Amino acid sequence: MNKKGEEMINRKLIRPNLSELKDKMAPSHRPQRKQIPPEQTNAEAFYYLKQMNSKTPMVVVLNDGEELKGIIEWYDRTCIKVNREGAPNLLVSKHSIKYMYKAEEGVGSKSPVEEGL
Repeated sequence: MNKKGEEMINRKLIRPNLSELKDKMAPSHRPQRKQIPPEQTNAEAFYYLKQMNSKTPMVVVLNDGEELKGIIEWYDRTCIKVNREGAPNLLVSKHSIKYMYKAEEGVGSKSPVEEGL
């Protein structure tokens, strides 16, 4: 009791939840940030698997200009294995490959139209 004879009432301090206020005060439409592109697109893996499954004859051109003709048997992060007919199979380091293409496409081959000219 206090001096005047009144009983003290315990009052509870009511505080608003700040996260609720933030949500109410924030604009309803927030601009979305662009997603960061993935480090790996898996395009290389898809290409190798496609050529391996179809057993496509490939030509692998090395950095020094040498061409290897064969079928890609398997690959990993650092190298590929090329099966060749009439020659030993080779394990080729990827950093020594300049480029590769399908043997049927041939870089210097002429099309039937060009041969007739």
